[in-house]
Amino acid sequence: MPSLNPAQISRPGSPPMSTYVLIPGAASTPWHWHLVEAELQRRGHGVVVVDLPIDDDSAGLAEYADAVVDAIGDREGVIVVAHSFAGFTAPLVCERLRVERLVLVTAMIPSPGESPSDWWSNTGYEQARRKQEARDGGTSDEIGLFYHDLPAELAAEAFGRQRRQSGTPFEQPWALARWPDVPTTFLLCRHDRFFPAEFMRRVARDRLGIVVDEIDGGHYVILSRPLELADRLESYAA
Repeated sequence: MPSLNPAQISRPGSPPMSTYVLIPGAASTPWHWHLVEAELQRRGHGVVVVDLPIDDDSAGLAEYADAVVDAIGDREGVIVVAHSFAGFTAPLVCERLRVERLVLVTAMIPSPGESPSDWWSNTGYEQARRKQEARDGGTSDEIGLFYHDLPAELAAEAFGRQRRQSGTPFEQPWALARWPDVPTTFLLCRHDRFFPAEFMRRVARDRLGIVVDEIDGGHYVILSRPLELADRLESYAA
């Protein structure tokens, strides 16, 4: 009889072991998911963190989806987790592969035929951002906008780990005619300065017809609250 790794044995009352596919947002890298990755692995789950060709000007949304599909391979029990701009890529993957659940972490929600560059005006983003800036007391620099709830050292490293983001995928229309037939959860970050909470509640309701789940933290909750985020991801799998 083959031996089993203890991490492969489901304990009574514990969630089933899943494979989480973590997709970074714009200008982000697998490193930005590393704390969540480590926590999920510690709990015995499979984890795939996708390295998208974000600095390749020949790569668009189709190539981003190809990279995710290739990274998943023949794995089963897959839960796709998309952060921010990855909301445009993840549904393309769900249309091509069997996926148990799609989790959008403060992610963009596209409409059929919409390009990411048009998403901002179509959703009324600029007005929402101006209201958020007024609440925050003025315009923030990039670290203040994205990483305000991280310790200073981690925020500086997160900013330094960003890569150049090609504009190519932002000009391409989203290719699906409808949202894929996969259970979808939207996790909203209550203290997100980039995608304000009130704005994203409305977008999720208008575009997906769902009530969001909510978590404390800013846009990079994947770095600020990795243990709590791992708890949420496990609950969605269960």
